[in-house]
Amino acid sequence: MTATIEREQLTTARPTRSVRLRRALVVTSDVGAVAIGGLVGARLAPGPGIVLGQQLVYGGLMLVAMVSFRLYSSRLATVRTEELVRVGRSGVWALLLLGVEAMLTGAAVDLRAGLALLGPTVVAVSLERELLRRWFAARRQAGEGLWASILIAGEHEGQELREAIDDDGASPHVIVGQIDPDTCESAEVLLTQALALARRTEANGVVVVQSALDRRAANRLVRGLLDAGLYVDLSSPLADISTERLATRNLGPSLATWIAPRPRDGWRARAKRAFDLAATLSALLVLAPLFGAVALAVKLTSPGPVFFRQERVGRGGEPFDMLKFRSMVVDAEELLAELQGENEGAGPLFKMKSDPRVTRVGRFIRKTSLDELPQLVNVLRNEMSLVGPRPALRAEMAEWDPDLYARLQVKPGITGMWQVSGRSGTSFDEYTRLDLYYVHNWSLLVDLSILARTIPAVVKSDGAF
Repeated sequence: MTATIEREQLTTARPTRSVRLRRALVVTSDVGAVAIGGLVGARLAPGPGIVLGQQLVYGGLMLVAMVSFRLYSSRLATVRTEELVRVGRSGVWALLLLGVEAMLTGAAVDLRAGLALLGPTVVAVSLERELLRRWFAARRQAGEGLWASILIAGEHEGQELREAIDDDGASPHVIVGQIDPDTCESAEVLLTQALALARRTEANGVVVVQSALDRRAANRLVRGLLDAGLYVDLSSPLADISTERLATRNLGPSLATWIAPRPRDGWRARAKRAFDLAATLSALLVLAPLFGAVALAVKLTSPGPVFFRQERVGRGGEPFDMLKFRSMVVDAEELLAELQGENEGAGPLFKMKSDPRVTRVGRFIRKTSLDELPQLVNVLRNEMSLVGPRPALRAEMAEWDPDLYARLQVKPGITGMWQVSGRSGTSFDEYTRLDLYYVHNWSLLVDLSILARTIPAVVKSDGAF
């Protein structure tokens, strides 16, 4: 049976007023940030400096480059690291184009002056974008600036995707209806029902689970939705792959997703180690008085050693002794068996909010994460990194899913995605997902992002006990 699509069902969905205002706000704030960066760069430029005309040309080229790198696509979901990369690339391309323009016109542009212009502009735009990101996120949590969308998926897949959208604070979707393709006898019937539902609910977007349809049906559906002016998001069966690693291309008549590998060795590993050493040595020098104060407090308030040593599993399954300031009584390990029935942790992780083994000082240093500071010594020994998966106990590995063994491909870290995403309050499934996401998507920029998020997480003491 072939369904007839009525003409009124093909009414084009226009961007809502809030979307247009949001795009205008982003453009306006970007112009302001580029102007501020240009002014700062001009003051910092050595030698003859930069004339106003060159500032204006560079600012214009920067904005054009940002358009080229799709930084104004309202439907492009990006993570922070990806947006930072795109802003940085825009700044570099603008500088290169400024050099080309100078050569063509015979103008003099000092390389040092150009770099002085590049740095402040990229920093200003990155900070401005982060402020906007936070403001938009707060509005979404308040129920504003969201996209009414319908979902085309089977019952089970649809439920999983709904939960993922609800849990994702950055998602712009609000699912206002769902259609199960299995209940439709053809692609034409599915399209007719989708258009009718979108019209009734005033939806302007559709989320399609790719695995719910064969290729021919998916093509007919998507083309019909696009012809009607609806935005379409295709949900891939792939999960936890950073979008910066993806690119699409045509493979014959099909659309293929190209995924870049993420090497962990070579210069990247050496750069990570160099950063670990430099940051750790600096931290040890700065925090030496704090180390002494915590050690003295532990020693004076509880009998036993200052440091707690426990065997953990490192990269490649190699065991090592992880160091912490002792926060529990000396016989804490022997008392653990009696408390297993009160475990509040996820999966094999033992956590207990009112653990009777924790000392008075121990409660404070655990809440503030000061007990973790001696692990800087583990970093110096090359047993740990500043950023990485949580160092696991050998006993915990007995309950690991086979996929989780991939976390042994990298060194464990003092902080990581799990620690900055809820810590003890995170479920074991989420803990597993975050660890694997880090392993498979690691980069130096990801490390810097996690370190930047660690300080607010520690100050808030989110989930720490």
